[in-house]
Amino acid sequence: MLILNEQDMLQAVTMNDVILAIEEAYTLYDSSDFLMPLRNQLSDDDHTMLLMPCIANDSAGLKVVHVSPNNREYPVTQGIMILNNRENGSIQAILNGTVLTNMRTGAIGGVAIKYLALENAASVGLIGTGTQGFHQLIAACTVRDIKHIYLWSRTPSKLPSFVHNLKKHIANDIKIHIVNNTSELVYEADIIITATTSNTPVLPDIQNIYNGKLLIGIGSYQPQMREFSDAVYQNLDVIYIDTLDAIHESGDVIDPIHNHWITATQVIPFSKVVTHKVKPTLSEFQPTVFKSTGMALFDLVVGQVIYEKALNQQIGQSVHL
Repeated sequence: MLILNEQDMLQAVTMNDVILAIEEAYTLYDSSDFLMPLRNQLSDDDHTMLLMPCIANDSAGLKVVHVSPNNREYPVTQGIMILNNRENGSIQAILNGTVLTNMRTGAIGGVAIKYLALENAASVGLIGTGTQGFHQLIAACTVRDIKHIYLWSRTPSKLPSFVHNLKKHIANDIKIHIVNNTSELVYEADIIITATTSNTPVLPDIQNIYNGKLLIGIGSYQPQMREFSDAVYQNLDVIYIDTLDAIHESGDVIDPIHNHWITATQVIPFSKVVTHKVKPTLSEFQPTVFKSTGMALFDLVVGQVIYEKALNQQIGQSVHL
């Protein structure tokens, strides 16, 4: 059994490796070639524990995650991933679930940008500068030639540290801008990413400012959570979702359907885009919107890739129980 900590995992794979793994997961999802129940969520005041099992390819896995939105000294999302051999059930690896979640979620945003952003998109704005947002930007810079990054955070005191760490992972010529409000961020950026656990929209409720832009919602994974404002849906053709479970899990999908801003037929599984069964219509006259709630299949496929690459490179600690 291989134990893989944060350093091991970051050494074993690149962001591009993880992006390719997410594309593979979408292909499996579209073909229904996997076993995955709806994730089990256990709420404890503001805290949430999630159990996410899945079986696909040669592996079976379980990710256990604990989300504490009010954390300041510890990561908001913490967990472990247990990876088993599908044939005989032996434990192949235990991975740092916090790092796995951050990497695969960043790659989910990266794949959305790869398929949905205009080719000449050169600026990205991030609302929510935690570890999830950090990996979103790494992925964005992996799939597009980003020249400008715009940042807004509810905790400005943390921005200097965030910027300092970010600069270590992106090209030197990318300019980073701290904006005063989210409206400024939306006006400036071609790609807008929200990575918060807010119960109220973090995007400004201003009509027509989203036209021609790609919006990626990463944070809201429960019915009471909303990151997108009402204005986002007023000129929307379709909304792409990473998993059909998002229709029941995220307020960013539940509320607009309930309020008749969009219909269920306008909600498109993103796997159809990756497998070229749906061709996105990108227009300067309306926004393009992608909403992610995540799923265990992503964790399993990415975990399997990390394990295999770590094994080949002799990375990690081998133990016997």
